[in-house]
Amino acid sequence: MNKVYLSLGTNLGNKRAHLLQAIGYIAEKIGSFSAISSVYETKPWGFESENDFLNMMVCVETRLSPIEILTITQSIEKEMGRTQKTNHSYHDRIIDIDLIAYNDLILQSERLQLPHPLFHQRRFVLEPFNEIAPDFVHPVLHKKVKVLF
Repeated sequence: MNKVYLSLGTNLGNKRAHLLQAIGYIAEKIGSFSAISSVYETKPWGFESENDFLNMMVCVETRLSPIEILTITQSIEKEMGRTQKTNHSYHDRIIDIDLIAYNDLILQSERLQLPHPLFHQRRFVLEPFNEIAPDFVHPVLHKKVKVLF
């Protein structure tokens, strides 16, 4: 089984309900949880908004490939009402599900980069990641999450 780390975030509407709904879809479509972090309230990162985020991290055990997981998480976002993602600007969102790491895989493609190229710079990812997997080693930086945090 593969261990996949997913970061979830929301800053619109009933945020707790959105996280719970996303968790339900992930369990149904991707795999079983081996860890679920607490929920953290954070300020927007990379843009200004009056709406704070709720963020969390989950570890899922799955047989799916990274591209299959990406396709599924994007379909979950769309099903929950997320408009198309953009790589050029950040904005408020109903749900955001980012594939942070897949085992210790390093992958560089047009569609997906693993580990997520910015996760080590984002406290809203590192804090819940540190809660559930402090000894996970960043496959590029060769540092544990608890050191990066």
